[in-house]
Amino acid sequence: MNNNSEAVEAYLSQFDGNVRERLDAVRVAIRRIAPTATEQISYGLVGYKLHGKPLVYFGGFPHHVGFYATPNGHEAFAREFAPYKQGKGSVQFPHTQPLPLELIERVVQYRVDSVSQAVNSDTQ
Repeated sequence: MNNNSEAVEAYLSQFDGNVRERLDAVRVAIRRIAPTATEQISYGLVGYKLHGKPLVYFGGFPHHVGFYATPNGHEAFAREFAPYKQGKGSVQFPHTQPLPLELIERVVQYRVDSVSQAVNSDTQ
């Protein structure tokens, strides 16, 4: 395990029960869609980078899982995020509701495509 993986495991170990299961499910979903993304702790959250660019972040909180798909993920999925409480660049998935894993996977795929497109246009 590298230092980043150890830091992520240490972060996740702060949580248990249902909250830990929800965080693990988000992590698995992100890794399924973006297996080559680099995982690390960033801004006090679990963060992913692709080609050195920010992809998505998530974190555990007492009443919700926070999900961050900046800069353009929230704009692109505004309609689907509308039922959830939101902040600047964040959406909260309450522990009292099922996790929208399919939505999370679609957002991650959108961010992968956006980052890859930006990287490709930078190299041309």
